[in-house]
Amino acid sequence: MKKELNKIAKDINIFLSKFLSKQKKTDLLKPMKYGLLPGGKKIRSKLIVDVGKIFKIRYQILIKIGAAVECIHAYSLIHDDLPSMDNDNLRRGKLSTHKKYGEATAILAGNSLLTIAFEMLSQNKLSLDEKTKIKLIKLISECTGHSGVAGGQFLDLSFEKKKIPFQKIVEMQIKKTGKLFSFCCMAPVIISKKFKYQKKFDKIGSEIGLLFQIADDLIDYSGNEKKVGKKTRKDSKQGKATMIKLLGYSNTINYANRLKLDIFKKLNNFGNQANDLKKTINFILKRSK
Repeated sequence: MKKELNKIAKDINIFLSKFLSKQKKTDLLKPMKYGLLPGGKKIRSKLIVDVGKIFKIRYQILIKIGAAVECIHAYSLIHDDLPSMDNDNLRRGKLSTHKKYGEATAILAGNSLLTIAFEMLSQNKLSLDEKTKIKLIKLISECTGHSGVAGGQFLDLSFEKKKIPFQKIVEMQIKKTGKLFSFCCMAPVIISKKFKYQKKFDKIGSEIGLLFQIADDLIDYSGNEKKVGKKTRKDSKQGKATMIKLLGYSNTINYANRLKLDIFKKLNNFGNQANDLKKTINFILKRSK
């Protein structure tokens, strides 16, 4: 698993470095690269590759889609770390972008990473027909904006220090994290034009994203700060609405395990072709950082 993640991360970082090196030179490129490279484990891109295997999509196309997703993910982290949001000084074991370059620069670097993702998906070198590119751009826009990542972050902030019911927490976490995972699982389906599976993989992606967010919350609750690369126990200090706060630690783990089994059931029809995806899902739940 680690070997596969490392290969995908390496290939995506090579693509991103080349793509950025061909951009017009501006003062924002440095903070953009700082927030983007080398960048975490590339789990979202791994999901794209895993689902791509099920639908027999060429690896290089999947890497380019993954690169766009990683730009959007980096933008969301840069903005999440801002003092007006989650106020984190560390990210991936180094200073957050706003601590390194200042708040205004971090905001603009994040905005630039978001827009460059659309540039990647619309480029001629992405060997897809124009209709498919438009579908991907439309979908990633929906998954990223007010009905997706940004909307989820808004709910996360507005739920602080309040008693929030279970279903509302699920809704918030699916928007904040699950929607981008949804895109990762639907993109290969759209590329393959096997649209009858799109709704199924939308649901699978949302649930994997929810599982990822639960694992994140568990790590924040019990993780090692040095290993995680950022401060832990922040959720409880900030009064975040999490499943752990509502259900308790053990019950949250039980819920996560049941959710994982539900996802596996949805993948049963794909047989051995879904094995890599199942391994990634197991990794998501068992990770310690």
